[in-house]
Amino acid sequence: MTKDIVKFGLLLGLILGFASPVATLSAQSLPSKAEIEAERSIGVMSAPVTMIEFASLTCPHCANFHRDVLPAIKKEYIDTGKVRLVYKDFPLDQVATAASMMARCAKPSQYFGLIGILYRNQTKWSRSPDTRGALAGIGKLAGISQATFDACLKSQQVFDGVIKDKNEGEKKYKVQSTPTFIINGKKIDGGLPIEEFRKVLDQSVAAAK
Repeated sequence: MTKDIVKFGLLLGLILGFASPVATLSAQSLPSKAEIEAERSIGVMSAPVTMIEFASLTCPHCANFHRDVLPAIKKEYIDTGKVRLVYKDFPLDQVATAASMMARCAKPSQYFGLIGILYRNQTKWSRSPDTRGALAGIGKLAGISQATFDACLKSQQVFDGVIKDKNEGEKKYKVQSTPTFIINGKKIDGGLPIEEFRKVLDQSVAAAK
């Protein structure tokens, strides 16, 4: 682990009111390492098109995508077996990192529902004077107890899982901003209106046949 990542993690702990993200944990409250690092995706594995999204939970453009565009993509492409969406964390700040960490501590069945709530209510929790309290309240909607929430945000293992996604985006795909999409290898920087996404996805589906 690099010094920058350690420094970033320590700053996160200070911002959220913890001494350090490497404090002793109540291990039974947290998912396993494999569960923390597991791929977050929706759609069938056999879908001809894989759409990777690198996103930050404090990014307004990412929120616009999840609120205004993703529902149509899910209905038209994901639910019909044409596209599989893989969600990757690419936090742009410490608050986004905390939110991503919390989401990874939710049950897999609750993950995308929680991500949706975080994006729909982004301005409320991300600008709250009590970020920790606001996130904990949202986490409870997904069944994350206060004890699990506290352990989650202190966990170096959870933190590393989030940063692993970010490092992959930077090194493998040269991601510099959010949202960034990789659709069957084609990189798209920034969100597009649904009409433009339809063109790209239709072309990708046709090319994959």
